[in-house]
This record gives sequence, structure tokens and C-alpha cells, in this order.
Amino acid sequence: MAVNAASMLNRLLQYKTHKPQNQPNSLKSVTQSILTHLKSGRLQKAVSILFAYPEPFPHSLYARLFHLCSANDAIVEARKLESHLVTFCPLPPVFLLNRAIETYGKCGCLVDARELFDEMPERDGGSWNTMITAYARNGFQEKALCLFSEMNREGIFPNEITFASVLGSCGAVLELVLSRQIHAMVVKYGYSNNVVLGSSLVDVYGKCGVISDARRIFDQIENPNDVSWNVIVRRYLEIGDGKEAVSMFFRMFREDFTPLNFTFSNALVACSSMSALKEGMQIHGVVFKMNFERDKVVSSSLIGMYVKCGILESARMIFDQLGSKDLISWTAIMSGYAMSGRTREARELFNMMPERNVISWNAMLAGYTHLFQWEDALKFVFLMRRMTKEIDHVTLVLILNVCAGISDVEMGKQVHGFIYRHGFCSNIFVGNALLDMYGKCGTLNSARVWFYQMSQERDTVSWNALLTSYARHHRSEQAMTFFNEMQWESRPCKFTFGTLLAACANMFALNHGKQIHGFMVRNGYELDMVIRGALVDMYCKCRCVLYALTIFKEAASRDVVLWNTMIFGCCHNGRGREVLELVGLMEEEGVKPDHVTFQGILLACICEHEAELGKQYFNSMSNDYCIIPRLEHYECMIELYSQCGCMEELEKFIKSLPFEPTVAMLTRVFDACEKHGAVRFGEWAAEQHNQLNPSTLLRFELKDRRKMGR
Repeated sequence: MAVNAASMLNRLLQYKTHKPQNQPNSLKSVTQSILTHLKSGRLQKAVSILFAYPEPFPHSLYARLFHLCSANDAIVEARKLESHLVTFCPLPPVFLLNRAIETYGKCGCLVDARELFDEMPERDGGSWNTMITAYARNGFQEKALCLFSEMNREGIFPNEITFASVLGSCGAVLELVLSRQIHAMVVKYGYSNNVVLGSSLVDVYGKCGVISDARRIFDQIENPNDVSWNVIVRRYLEIGDGKEAVSMFFRMFREDFTPLNFTFSNALVACSSMSALKEGMQIHGVVFKMNFERDKVVSSSLIGMYVKCGILESARMIFDQLGSKDLISWTAIMSGYAMSGRTREARELFNMMPERNVISWNAMLAGYTHLFQWEDALKFVFLMRRMTKEIDHVTLVLILNVCAGISDVEMGKQVHGFIYRHGFCSNIFVGNALLDMYGKCGTLNSARVWFYQMSQERDTVSWNALLTSYARHHRSEQAMTFFNEMQWESRPCKFTFGTLLAACANMFALNHGKQIHGFMVRNGYELDMVIRGALVDMYCKCRCVLYALTIFKEAASRDVVLWNTMIFGCCHNGRGREVLELVGLMEEEGVKPDHVTFQGILLACICEHEAELGKQYFNSMSNDYCIIPRLEHYECMIELYSQCGCMEELEKFIKSLPFEPTVAMLTRVFDACEKHGAVRFGEWAAEQHNQLNPSTLLRFELKDRRKMGR
């Protein structure tokens, strides 16, 4: 029988008690019967006996029963107990009504708790604390804060429990202003030295992003406990300051505190975030020394740390040593193999998992998409849909990535329909993935329509996806138009500018490129190496090499990608001499060239007709830099020898190739032989070409008749 708390107190005014005969002996025997059932764990039976007896019981029995109802989430029994209490006790003590509210709160029945709270004839501070705590514990933070404000208006003084609950609610809703006011009240009422409230203040300031205030409060705690340390480590981790999180973790040992398992986990995650293998291994040593290696939370974090640092063997060793492997451990090691490119081994682990959840499925699918293994990813999607009904926004993003990868817009539209039917349209990650899918599949109209349907949900990533889609499909002018609209709604980021500068380069829009460059300078954007590379590329393609060189030389540091961009920019503008000078500067700065650099150098040698210098650079690739020449390098050397008329060098080079020359190579050799009168070599090239490509036969004829005598 379920009894609601709605009007129990009103029954006090209407109920007439009926006293049974021999009441003292009867009450004593009933009480004893109830206690006997409680000892045997039969709470439901005990409460049923109490509910059927029409006389009040000792307050201690009610208190004990409320406690047991709370511990067992026994909401029906709690309602019966409260009904009996308010019916047969003329004036129920406030502390018992508070226990009833507390029980309803722990059972998640906040309507019952609030109705009882509102109908109480009188309330004390405990009543307010209990109701506020009930709201806070069940995720109704705003109601908790409203009730706290009402409590203050009623002149009820809060205590430590009130402040702890309210600060927790402030942290959940990121209410910084109210947090500062409550902090002032904590000081005013003399609770500054309370370690629980100090830890709560550290927590709320950290969650609100004011980490300097959080650290100041932490340093003011006279005797921080293990929870205090865990909170400060966690908050540093959440703002992305992994270095300080690890530093605080080690400081904790110096001050002779033993970390919680979650503190170990947070420190290891911090190491993972910055690939700090050395510090992670030190923490691993402490874990082993303090016998935490069997803790599932810590072991999973250790596996994750080694995975992120690229030491899969150590991660697998920890996994294999676990006595009982839980779902988190299985998922961590499987995900590590998947994201490290070892999808075959990851799939073997996935198939061995005793249980799986949506995170496990997503991790395996993410491994396939990360390596662009679209066919395997597609098969896995179909398997997932057959084997499990679990799906979340991450799954949908990954499936949309697969649709984009295989350019299957029809499948993407089906996923769009699923998103609409199951209420995922408002999820920004899903929305952006859908926008990206339409763009990569070339359906720009659908991308634009969906973009405008996103309305309030779209963000900077959404704008970037739209701009990139139009720029990728050579609709650069429309991309620039969208950029002008974007400035009314969202602040552009460096990825936006990278996309726009590439669009300007594609349509040789120098004025637009200059405007974007000026916009960045005026608005204080950092010109990092990625943006400088985009600016250099844009200016070079727009024939403003001097601008490009200025941007390049102003860079505080230059990586090989930026050097390559400048080198190729000079090549495309026919300024091979500058390229050779840049190569000398590159060597002076100690930047090691890669295969792209050497392609640019060889192109510069072609521009300057430097056959001997090109030969030296080509040989230095393998001799000095251990770079194996690629097809494009061999093609450059053939072009260089052909343009310079070095037919003997060309013949020696083409006949010593470590592979059979391609049709394109033989065609270029044949043309050079015709131009320079190398009859025998030309006939050989024609014969080789005709064997490889009989559909297009070459016939040797001298183009320069003056060389007929040779």
C-alpha cells in the first residue's frame, strides 16, 4: 500500500484515537515483534506491523526505521512510517519529521519531501538543511539555491551542512557571484577553519574557472585532508593545467598525505594529457609501493597513461596482471590498440570482452575511423546495429564520419532521419558532424540548409565546417561571404583563417587575403606557424613573394612545414635562386629537411638549370639524410637533365632506376631525345614506351633538323 505524504499532518486535526485493551503489554509485544523482524532484515514486514497498530511508538523506533528506509531506498515503507507518525503522534517532534524529509530525499521523492516540509507546524534549521540537501543531492541545484535564499529571508542561520550543500549546488551550476557571497557568509559565521567548507570553496572556485582563488583558499586551509588534495588536483586537471596537477600530487607526498584512489587517477590522467611518461612512471612506482595496483580505478588510469604515451606493451602488462578485469580496463586497453593503429589486435580484444557498453563499441569504431579504414568501419557499424540498441551522440558522430569518408550521402541522410526521430538534433557535436558530412559529400545546399536550421545551437566549429565545405569545392567567393556573416555571430578562430586564406589562394584574391591578414593583426590574433604557413602560401600564389618572405622571416620559430611552404612558394614564382639561399639558412638553423623539402630544392634546380647541383642534392638525400627518394624526386631529376640537355647523364640515370620507368617518364625522355638529337637513346625510350603502352605508339623524329648529322 502506497501512502502519500501530501496531507498527513491535516489528519492530526480529524483523527480519533482508539486505544486497545491492555495497551502497555500489547505495545511492548508489538515493539518486540518489530525489532525481531528488523534483526532478520525483514524491513517490509516490520513496517507493516507498525502501520497496522493504532498507537504511537517510541521516537527511537521511528528514527531507526527511517534510517533503514533511507539506506534501502524503501519509499513505500517510508510513506507508511511517516503516515503513522503524523497520525498517532499529536505533536510529532521536529527531528523525526526532518528524518522523514531526509529519507524522502535519499529515495529521490522530492515532491513528498517538499510537501511534508511545507506542512510542518514548525521548522528548525535542520529542516531547512535537510530539504536543501535533498534538492542538491538529486540534481535540483537551482531549487536548492532558491530555498537557501528563502531560508535567509526567514532569518534562519545556516550551519556547516547548509553551506556545504549550497556550495556544491553553486559549483554544479557555475554560480560564481553567489559563491563569493556564500564565501563571505562562511567567514562571517566563523566557519573559515572548517576543512570541509574550505574544500567546498576550492571545488566551486575551480569549477567556475577561477583557479587562482581556488589555490588561494586551498593554501589557507590549516589542515587539508585527502579530499582537499584530491579536489585541487582535479580542478587543475580540468582547466588543462596538467603540469600543476602533477606538481600538487607530488607535493601531497612531501606533506605526508596518502592520496585517494581518485587522486592517483587524476594525476595519471594529467600525465596522459601532456604525454609525461617519466612522471607517469614515477606515479606507477608509488602505486605499486602503496598497494594500489589492484584498484580498478587506478589500474585503468595507468593503462590509459601508458597508452597515451605510446607504451602499449606496459599497458598490456598491467592489464594482463589484473586479477579481475572490469569493463573500464577492457575498454581502456582495447581503445589503446585501436587508436595506436593496431586495429586487428584491438578487434581481437573487443571480441574477447565478456561484456560491452556503448563506450566500448564507440572506442573500436573510433579506431577504424581514426585510420580511415572506412570499409572495416562500415561493417562494424552494421554489426553494432545488429548486436546492440545502445547508441549515443558519440556513436552518431562516428557514423557520420564514416558516411563522409565513403562519400555516401544517402546513408548520411538516413542517419539524419535517425537523429531527428530520436531527439539528437540539438546536440552540437552531432549537428556539426552532420554539417561536415554534407560538406564532404559535396551536397552544399543540404549543408547550408542544415546550417541555418541549427540556428541557436551552432558555434564557431559550425561556421568553420561550412566555410571549409565551400572552400574545398572551390566556392571561395561564397566562403568569403559566409565569413562576413560569421562576424555578426561568432568570433573566428585560427582554423577559420586557415580555411579563408586557402580560399583566397585558390582564387588568387590578393585583396581579400590582405583584408584577412589585417583583420587578424588589428584584433590581436596570434600568428602561429600554421597561420604563417597559410599567409605565406596565399601571398606566394598571389605573386607577392616579398610579402611572403617578410611573414616568413618574422616568425619566432620555423618548423620544416613552414620552410617547405616558403620553398615551394618561391619555386612556383620562378625564384629558384632564393630557394637555394633558403636551404642554406635552413641548415644554419638546424632544421632537418624532409622528402618535401628535397622536392622543392630539385624544382629550384630545374628553374635555375643547375643540373650538377641538383645531382648533389639528390645524392645527399640518401647519403646524408637517410631519406629514400620517391617517385616525384626521380621525375624531378629526369626533368632537370632533360631541360639542361644532359643526355648522357639522363641515359645513365634512367637505366639505373631501382624500378621500371613509368610511361610518363619514358614520354619525357623521348621528348628530350627528339629535342636534343639523341637518336639511339630516343629509339630505346620509344621501344620501352611502346611495350608499356601499345595503345599510344611513339615514333622517333628529330625536332631540331640542324642535329641530323649527329
